[in-house]
Order: sequence, then C-alpha cells, then structure tokens
Amino acid sequence: MKIGILCYPTYGGSGIVATELGMSLANKGFEVHFISSALPARLDITNPNIFFHKVNVQTYPLFEYQPYDIALSSMIYRVVNLYKLDILHAHYAIPYAYAAFMAKQMLKEEGKDIPLVTTLHGTDITLVGQHPSYKHAVEFSINQSDTVTSVSESLKADTLKFFNIKKEIQVITNFIDNSEFDDCHDCSRSQFANEDEKILIHVSNLRPVKRVSEVLQIFKNVNARVKSKLIIIGEGPEMEKITQFLEENPELIGKIRLLGKVNDLYRILQLSDVFLLPSEQESFGLAALEAMAANTPVISSNAGGIPEVNIQGETGFLAEIGNVEAMSNYTIKLLSDEKLLAQMKINAKQQAIKFDLKNILPIYEEMYERTLKNFKSLD
Repeated sequence: MKIGILCYPTYGGSGIVATELGMSLANKGFEVHFISSALPARLDITNPNIFFHKVNVQTYPLFEYQPYDIALSSMIYRVVNLYKLDILHAHYAIPYAYAAFMAKQMLKEEGKDIPLVTTLHGTDITLVGQHPSYKHAVEFSINQSDTVTSVSESLKADTLKFFNIKKEIQVITNFIDNSEFDDCHDCSRSQFANEDEKILIHVSNLRPVKRVSEVLQIFKNVNARVKSKLIIIGEGPEMEKITQFLEENPELIGKIRLLGKVNDLYRILQLSDVFLLPSEQESFGLAALEAMAANTPVISSNAGGIPEVNIQGETGFLAEIGNVEAMSNYTIKLLSDEKLLAQMKINAKQQAIKFDLKNILPIYEEMYERTLKNFKSLD
C-alpha cells in the first residue's frame, strides 16, 4: 500500500503522531510519502520506504498572505499522480483535509480518485475550527473525508457538539513506542538534583494554553514543603513569564532548570518524580503519556482527553482547570509518601503499555484496509 501523509512538521502532538505512524508503517513494508512545508522533526528519511515532498510557496508581492493551501493542493495532486498513491491521510482538518479535497477534485477531472482519511488532533476542532473564518471549511473538510478518526473520546464529543458532522468518527488514540523508554543505565539524577531533592518536570511548547505560570506556582508551593527542583523542557511564547517569575522569586533561580528543546527527553523523564500538566486544553495528553512510559506519575488538570490517559488516584492526580492549590497539594502528597510514589510509578508504566504502538498500529492498518475496500465498492 502506498500512503500519503499530510502533517505539520513541528514537535507538536499531531506532527509527532503522524511521523511515528508513518515510520512504523514504513518499517512494515508500506511505501509512505510525507507532504509538508518542512521535513518533520522526527522523520528518519534514511528509511528506503519513506519519501518526503516539500511544499514550496512562490512569493508574490501581490499577495499579502502567500497561498500555501493552493501550493499544498498542487503538491498532493502531483505526488498522487507521480507515485500512484493508494490513500491519503490528513493529520488536521485545516489545511490538510481541505487541501486534499481540492487535490481530489483536480484528480477527478482526469478520471482518477483516491480515498481520504482525516485524523482530528485538537485545535483544528477546539480552537481554530470554531472561529467563524474557518468553521464551515473545517466542517466541510470533515464531511468530505472518506474516513474520520479522532485521538480521544473527548475530542470526538467536542467535534459532534460544535459541528454538523455526517460522518462516523472512529476513535484511534495516540500511541507511543514503549521500547524507547527502556531503563537508562547511564542516567544520573545528580546532574539535576541533590540526593534529598525530588524532581518535577514540565514539557510543552510553552503556549498560553499550557498555563506555564501555574506550573511555576505549583512548584513554588511544593518546594516550600518538599525539597525539589523543576525542569522545564520546550520553547515558546510563555518563556517571558518564566523570566518574570524568576525575577520576582530570585530564591528559586537555582532550583529551576530551563533546557529548551532536547534530544534525550526520554532519559530526563526517567529521572523525574512528577510530571506537571495543568493545561487549559488537551485533546489527548501525549506529553503525559510519554512521562508515564518513563515511570513518571502525572499531576494534571482534567481538561479534554487527559482523564482518558491519567487515571485519578492510580497513575497520578487530576484537578479542575486553574485549581493550583489542589494540584500543589496532590504533588506534595505524592512526593511525601515514598510507598505511594513507588506504586504510582509502576501504575503509570502499566497504563502507558495500553497505548503501545504494537496495540494501536494494527487498528490503523485495519482502518486503511476498510477505507480502501469501501471506497472501491463505491466505484
């Protein structure tokens, strides 16, 4: 099977899932073609079954905003024609499903067609998709897809609530490869904390929706009761708030490490005791799942699909969005009870195994086969 994957090239959840899915399919012998504005961050282009096609946008002074969607549609059309793809998989309704639909229309003019799978990841539904400028285009793109999937039950419910969807939505959760989280034999906590200190960690793109200010406040509350350090991994617009917090709390400067983007995330997660995720919105909570795969319990909000991943009282604790006091108290409770912490580390790993790649990949394969079969039966 020849599969075209349309995705964002960034470190965001949708890009990571699309890339990992494509590489896993390529390892099984599928021919996978990535179509994006740049090489996806985690893509192993050395795999002989993986192809990358960069979308180039010609700059014209006439346009205030360059027509990326048109260039994307044209590239999809060209790749399908050139490599005889069997199926397209758009990760995000806008712009990918929308552009894929336009490419399909161009192909139909030549008596050709190809099925389209659209996976909904989050902000295409909960944020961007609900804006009046995009809502009808998002709705149209979803309804014109041959198969629609969602990464969580929560996101599926939101989609059906805010849009008039005529298609069935299949939930296929995000996944991880637990083998990448095998015990790290050269891990050393001493480079981040003293023996009598606990390690808290937060990983994100530091956007406002991640509520980084609350991460800092939770740590401040916890550190007043439990000797600890905070590691923040990622880059983004909220970095200024971190700097401001440190200016206002100079006594914590030596206790907070800002690592930016790192290549050895798994190793650092394995050194941590608690993962903080007080997000305002999470369609699934892939960062939490990665932490759990590294035996790290999660203290989080109950936003979106997080409760489907982080189980209250088993793999960590959840609180209402914005309830810093509750999340602080949960963290203190966990870090103050070594027996509880040890058990939750075990529980977190067991929960992560349920979302392992080997369990989710066959579901995607079956979905592709079913989509192709149904599409051909309509010819």
